[in-house]
Amino acid sequence: MTSDEKKPHIPVLLNPLLRECAPIAGRWLDGTFGAGGYTKGLIAEGAEHVIGVDRDPLAHEMAAKWINEPPYTGKIDLVLGTFGEMDQYATGLDGVVLDLGVSSMQLDQPERGFSFMKDGPLDMRMSQDGPTAADFVNTASEAEIAEVLFHYGEEKQSRKIARAIVKDRETTPFTTTLQLANLIERLLPRKKPGQSHPATRSFQAIRIAVNDEFGQLIEGLEAAERALRPGGQLAVVSFHSLEDRVVKRFFQERASTGGGGSRYAPEQEVKTPGFEQLSKAIGPDADELELNPRARSARLRVGRRTAAPAKPVDRAAMGLPKPVLRSVS
Repeated sequence: MTSDEKKPHIPVLLNPLLRECAPIAGRWLDGTFGAGGYTKGLIAEGAEHVIGVDRDPLAHEMAAKWINEPPYTGKIDLVLGTFGEMDQYATGLDGVVLDLGVSSMQLDQPERGFSFMKDGPLDMRMSQDGPTAADFVNTASEAEIAEVLFHYGEEKQSRKIARAIVKDRETTPFTTTLQLANLIERLLPRKKPGQSHPATRSFQAIRIAVNDEFGQLIEGLEAAERALRPGGQLAVVSFHSLEDRVVKRFFQERASTGGGGSRYAPEQEVKTPGFEQLSKAIGPDADELELNPRARSARLRVGRRTAAPAKPVDRAAMGLPKPVLRSVS
């Protein structure tokens, strides 16, 4: 067992999730299985069966060591795939949980290239196949890089960083995480106490683009609506404002009945809500923050499925960042 495998991988906002979705019972789908923390919590609280979905082969390798041991024997099925296709794996579910973004076990492994805390290959692929982050920064145009950094990372210096990346790669292609992080650190002001590293927003943006995380998020929300039975619950944990905005608008749109109107606006078509919102966004309490500082930006939102037919999402109304990444070959 490696040192990274020995580290505890703490599921964020697990206790609030279990509390909001109580009583836990029946068949659930954990769409971002990772180290299995949410799945273990669901089974401990009464879930009879959990389908664990993850596109990272490492998650499956790690799970093989414990999923057939008591108390999990026969209660977990693993699927190598994406949560955007969850309704192809199961329907009539009692609940779905999605933990968005990169997992701690991916961050903790330098060879995966998600973090610049230690040097590693500039990879960032959750599925471990397809174009890497290095492929993107070495082949995308200056405009494309700037758009990704601005829209996916909310990086105000996106053009400056993109210009420097394109200039530097002419002589030395980018291959490692510290190579890119050091470039960004040279360009931007030194961080003040309590502020994140200058490269944080850029690394987030490139990771989101490489893994098509916003495309997957919308497809996952749609698939969850199709996969849940009436009364089933969807719980989503997000880690930054862009993700939370999309999830918030999804639940708002799906809980709306339409109608209304005024002297200034036409009356909207009356519609049957697809979800009932169960709570506003829930963040970590002081105890969780002390135990797991990575939870500081996390937000949980929960909705209950109605009997209304599932339908496609109006992507224009979801607050999605501008889609900009072309296919990298």
